[in-house]
Amino acid sequence: MFTGIVEEIGVISRLENDAATGSSVMTVSIPSGSNLLADCHEGDSIAVNGCCLTVTSFTNDSFTIGVAPETLRITNLGTLVESSRVNLERAVRADTRMGGHFVQGHVDTTAEILSVIPDGNALTFRFQPKKREFLRYIVYKGFIAIDGTSLTVTQVNDDEGWWEIMLITYSQERVVMAKKGKGDTVNIEVDMMAKYAEKSLAGILGGDGAAASIPLLEKIVERVVAKSQGAKP
Repeated sequence: MFTGIVEEIGVISRLENDAATGSSVMTVSIPSGSNLLADCHEGDSIAVNGCCLTVTSFTNDSFTIGVAPETLRITNLGTLVESSRVNLERAVRADTRMGGHFVQGHVDTTAEILSVIPDGNALTFRFQPKKREFLRYIVYKGFIAIDGTSLTVTQVNDDEGWWEIMLITYSQERVVMAKKGKGDTVNIEVDMMAKYAEKSLAGILGGDGAAASIPLLEKIVERVVAKSQGAKP
């Protein structure tokens, strides 16, 4: 579990791709003087661009992770090269303040940056998801994790298939997204509470995961109409 509050920006210092297995081994270097690995152990979880990965070895200033084929397919980690910058966050502790929101480190899909528009000293990013069905979990003023960064949705357009967030100056200096532009790809994890809510509603309405995508009001109307028709003599 993570909070979506990025602790450090690391750099991919070594990348080994295994063509036979379709997996990768990455070594990530951290800034000098960082305490990110001060309490690290082999087997610990660290979110890399929002992906929960396992530390297989580490030194004072770097750690190594293995990235499975499925992770490379679903996330943007497969686009990384040596010298790429990545967001880093250690798994949350029980006594940690929840500064962001509950983030699992399980990427749902990727999204393309459609535009980056300055707004004062902030930046407004517009995104379009690779899998459009995930838009149903993205709501105005709701939480979303983008490359592992906890952010607030400022606008959603379901018809056109995009949403926006605003990146303030403070965050621009501390996350990798600030250096990305139109056409670049980011990892997306929607708020898991939305998924639980959807499943609960699906159970109430008697539907499955696919049926849950139908708007609640439409389902209710359909059932009321069907019930009234069935009650006629």
